[in-house]
Amino acid sequence: MQRWRGYEAVPGGWGRSVVTIGVFDGVHRGHQATIGHAVARARELGVRSVVVTFDPHPAEVVRPGSHPAVLTEPARKAELIEALGVDVLCVVPFTPEFSRLPAEAFVHDILVEHLHAALVVVGENFRFGHRAAGDVALLERLGRTFGFAVEGAPLVASDGTVFSSTYIRACVDAGDVSAAAAALGRPHRLEGVVVRGDQRGRELGFPTANLLGHRYAAVPADGIYAARLVRRGHPEPLAAAVSIGTNPTFSGRERRVEAYVLDFTGDLYGERLALDFVAHLREQRRYDSIEPLIAQMNEDVERTRTALG
Repeated sequence: MQRWRGYEAVPGGWGRSVVTIGVFDGVHRGHQATIGHAVARARELGVRSVVVTFDPHPAEVVRPGSHPAVLTEPARKAELIEALGVDVLCVVPFTPEFSRLPAEAFVHDILVEHLHAALVVVGENFRFGHRAAGDVALLERLGRTFGFAVEGAPLVASDGTVFSSTYIRACVDAGDVSAAAAALGRPHRLEGVVVRGDQRGRELGFPTANLLGHRYAAVPADGIYAARLVRRGHPEPLAAAVSIGTNPTFSGRERRVEAYVLDFTGDLYGERLALDFVAHLREQRRYDSIEPLIAQMNEDVERTRTALG
């Protein structure tokens, strides 16, 4: 998959293409359906497929301070999109100037002049242009003018629930990682670098990897979780019991993500890791002494083994 920074990076002699556009945070099952449809249609037409996305998240530019929790960091999003068979990922810098581009200019400059779109595939709730003034109906009218077709991809839902990034963020925020996984089509992933903590887990016999993630990362609700820990360069994930919260037994104030890696004795400090959340085991609790806490941690480990199979 080719990766472009900005639509101006289109190489000379670029032919027609099938384009789909969106933030695609999470690359969830709805996104997968839309992108997959674009890839399939591009192959049918004998042209290349292009995914146009944006960085940073448009909400942060249009309404500073409103950046939503991020489900997939840029590198991870690119990997997931590439796995869908896309030919080109075009990341458009979303600047204040770009946000003011009228809908008609958005279509003419990006889709027509640069990407030479033969077909544009978008979700049925797609909006574009300054103040999100453009919709699928306008895109279709402009397509008739400029010579490209438009196909709307239906929203993906289950039991009446439409899978969307907003819905998945709500699931993660509530600690319902199982529902999030159902909508994503895979476990919710949290990435970060292992930093030194208080070393308290080591003293208790449960040394933990203290994960420092992106400031906008979608972190599950406080609680104990079963997760798979993924290391770069290591094909097999490791089982981990993960604590998210402030360590109430020790009157902690800083919210942390700490992973106890089962049956592991190595050193993870400084490594960039990923945690794939599989199950929520219980809420955070405060214990009056160390003994019941250690007993509970042993139980958490066994429940983690069971949850991960």
